[in-house]
This record gives sequence, C-alpha cells and structure tokens, in this order.
Amino acid sequence: QVQVVESGGGSVQAGGSLRLSCAASGRAFSSYGMGWFRQAPGKEREFVAAITLSVGRTNYADSVQGRFTISRDNAKNTVYLQLNSLKPEDTAVYYCAVRIYSRPYNRVDSYDYWGQGTQVTVSS
Repeated sequence: QVQVVESGGGSVQAGGSLRLSCAASGRAFSSYGMGWFRQAPGKEREFVAAITLSVGRTNYADSVQGRFTISRDNAKNTVYLQLNSLKPEDTAVYYCAVRIYSRPYNRVDSYDYWGQGTQVTVSS
C-alpha cells in the first residue's frame, strides 16, 4: 500500500514563492518516479513536473519551466516542488502522484497513486 500526502499550499501574491512537499510511504520510493499535477476549477488536471527517483531526471511543463523546480530527498521519502515567480494562472489544487513503472511522465494515467491535493492561490 502506498500513501501520498501533500503539504505546503497557501495563498500568495503574484511574484511570490511557495514550496510544496510530498511525503510518500510504503513502496513509493522503490517506484520509477513521481510527479506533480494541478487542476484549476473547470479545467482538466494537467502535468506540472516529474522526477525519476533513481537518477533524479526532471521534466517540466512549458508553462512552469524556469519558475518551478522539482527535487527529491530519497532518505526522507519526500519530493518537493519549489514554486517561484508565481502568477494568478498558477492558482489550482496541486496533486502529487507516484509512477510505479516507466510510462510517459506527463500523462495522468501513467500514475498509480495520488495524494489528496493542496490548494495554491495566487492573487494579482
């Protein structure tokens, strides 16, 4: 059984920063990778960033490239998402997910376990 718990969301003004954390238990850190997705009201869940747990290879959506950074601490079974230069359009619920196998990193259906999500609100 894998449990995934996000934390660190909140409300900030445009240009501000937040750091999200994702703690995974069980077999999560023997999995292939983890990722962050987000979902704004009335929109589909979209890919934000992904990382492989062995070598730490990262991938980002074009919309966040250069502003967000994903990282991992395997000793703590935790993945982080640093959000800088936030914009109002970054407002969404952010979800952390575990990808057990080497599937496409940017697809929702590539991920096997999901957290409950954490709200990020950016005001202008």
